[in-house]
Amino acid sequence: MMAGKRHLLAPGPTPVPEAARLAMARELIHHRGPEFKAVFEEVQKGLQWIFETDAEVLSLTCSGTGAFEAAMINFTRRDSTIVAIGGGKFGERWAEVGSAYGMKVVEVAVPWGESLSLEVLAEVLTATPEASMVTVSASETSTGAWHPVEALGRVVREHSEALFAVDGITAVGVQPIPMDAWKIDVLVSGSQKAFGVPPGLAFVAASERAWERYADSDHPRYYFDLGRERDAQKRQQTAFTPAISVVLALKEALKLMEEEGHEALFARHQRNALAARAGVEALGLRLFAENPANSVTAALVPDSVSAKAVVRQMRDAYGVTIAGGQGDFADRLIRIGHIGFFDGFDMLVAMSALERALADQGLDVDFGHGVAAAQRVLSA
Repeated sequence: MMAGKRHLLAPGPTPVPEAARLAMARELIHHRGPEFKAVFEEVQKGLQWIFETDAEVLSLTCSGTGAFEAAMINFTRRDSTIVAIGGGKFGERWAEVGSAYGMKVVEVAVPWGESLSLEVLAEVLTATPEASMVTVSASETSTGAWHPVEALGRVVREHSEALFAVDGITAVGVQPIPMDAWKIDVLVSGSQKAFGVPPGLAFVAASERAWERYADSDHPRYYFDLGRERDAQKRQQTAFTPAISVVLALKEALKLMEEEGHEALFARHQRNALAARAGVEALGLRLFAENPANSVTAALVPDSVSAKAVVRQMRDAYGVTIAGGQGDFADRLIRIGHIGFFDGFDMLVAMSALERALADQGLDVDFGHGVAAAQRVLSA
């Protein structure tokens, strides 16, 4: 059986709303002209709104990993010490970037699926008084786990002079992560997640405390020189050629997010997350994260089942694209995305396809059980 209609339910890239698709279909404009400046100014204001910050939110034409690298090399020195909180592929990526630039990296090991305890972080910082930056992935996309960002930030400020840098790539626009209120020094995100536009843009916002460190940074940089970008973007320009069509789409996506409002936006993501969790648990799967994020539901399949086969069957036979696990969990985990412009009926589609794919793998599935569990959450 070959699927007809396709449903993208991965944790990124995410479906692009119609208004954003139409914006990308329009005739291209010049990025140095007044029309682009007007669009970019709206985008800048919208990004500040969703980041909940008075700081400039810089747009870079790159992936989220580029934002990691930019954050690292603009606000530290070559001889800096980085405390990198692990717990998954993206938490560990901060450490990889720091190591690539020859900095001393203190990795705080966190078992995948778990969240770092405040006591452990305090102990590490007490033992590492020279730390210049502490990094964490708020919503660890590879495991579906949420780190207690606000509380971790307080521990950093109480025990260190280090900057607190947060990967918000699958957190911004999903659940509260107010940059200014939580005193986050560096917050990054990416266009293809909650913003619901294609990959190509990454965002970096930095506190004034971080910008003071910029003046002392001695890393070599050119394309990722955030000082150069800050100067250009104060004039509603970018230092280098931007992804113009993605910027046009982002303007429309931000408009939709603002119309929905922070409270409703976060509530919708939570409702979809709760429905997905209820559905997979009703089918006998175990949630992987002890403190699940609202961006993605990661669940362990039974030992008799191949997660890769489930993902493949959902995609090829039923037209529903989810994601598998990463690293050691590549064939143990399935990950259902509910980040971006999804509604409850998308969760029902995911549960229905999951039921059939699990049955195809030989499990005794009570059809409708996962769907019903999700329905009860959505109708509550």
